[in-house]
Amino acid sequence: MLKRSCQIMILCIDIFLLLTGCTQSIEPKNIVIGVAWPFATSDNLFNEGIDLAVKEINSSGGIQGKELQLLKKDDGSELEKGMTIAQSFAENKEIQAVIGHESSFISLPASTIYEKAGLVMLSPTSTAANLTKNGYQHIFRDIPNDDEIAQQLAVYLAKQGYHRMVIYYSNDSYGNGLANSFEDYARSVGITTVDRFDNYADLEDLKRLRNRWLALGFDGIFIACNVSGGAQFIADCGQAGINVPFIAGDALDSPLLSSMGGKAAEGTIVGSVYNPESNRSEVKQFVKNFSEEYKKMPDSNAALGYDAVKLLAKAIEKSDLKNRSTVAEELRNLGQYPGIVGIHKLDQNGDDVGDLMVLKKLQAGEFKFIEK
Repeated sequence: MLKRSCQIMILCIDIFLLLTGCTQSIEPKNIVIGVAWPFATSDNLFNEGIDLAVKEINSSGGIQGKELQLLKKDDGSELEKGMTIAQSFAENKEIQAVIGHESSFISLPASTIYEKAGLVMLSPTSTAANLTKNGYQHIFRDIPNDDEIAQQLAVYLAKQGYHRMVIYYSNDSYGNGLANSFEDYARSVGITTVDRFDNYADLEDLKRLRNRWLALGFDGIFIACNVSGGAQFIADCGQAGINVPFIAGDALDSPLLSSMGGKAAEGTIVGSVYNPESNRSEVKQFVKNFSEEYKKMPDSNAALGYDAVKLLAKAIEKSDLKNRSTVAEELRNLGQYPGIVGIHKLDQNGDDVGDLMVLKKLQAGEFKFIEK
């Protein structure tokens, strides 16, 4: 009987050790950051930016003496793929944090998955204000939100004498959010929205709209949609004889604005981040290193991706590698961080409230920086 009791006790201990061994956090051999992005269809230099940051970090000793690796997954800008990737990242205990997603319509629902897993998601491009309004503790962005972008654009336009605006937007989380924010802030500085629409049938339809706007009186058109839709709209406006200034959010901060929008896009004002002409030492070094590595000048997405990796690396360096949920608090504790797109500062909601915003104007096919 005693022998049998001892056997049962030993068996129970073995089961306990097995169970605790499965659930106990073990310090990882390498540091892994998951990246969810539409890599295959991306028209920017985001991928190069994150790779450069990893190369620099590893050449300087890594994070807590461990090599940093990126686990890249292509969400194809599709909600279902994005959610599947988010779930796979959440279940992968090797991942310390996630960079992504590019689109707010994916980041918003995916944030619930990351939050439940205690896994930080840092988005470099999701500007939808609602992303950080759920009281979540693990959701961040390193770009101004739609409210900040809209407010600064509205203030600038008011100073330039704009009084009556048309708003063209895409009927999605990004378009609706930015359009709503701009309309609200424009009203607060004395700018009237004379019309707001999210689609048009063809050039003849645009010409009818032009006649309506002329009757109402308008100074310009604010665009809240992605770069392909926004640039095509501008090109169509040119063919429809609509010759007023265009103003847009960060999504139109892309070379595609000029190549797709053509002559009609000249003079377009964009509220975005990153000034490669900045005199700050961090920016000069980044431009030099990036140009040498890839033989081309970095764009804003390259800078945003680079900053995202560096911000997470700083936070992970101070975190408990056996408990990835500690990365969130370390991100909040970074204070002001001198990044490439500007001075980052992450607040308790996960918003970046640092000095990041810049205004750009498309001139001769290139963006020139203008004073706010």
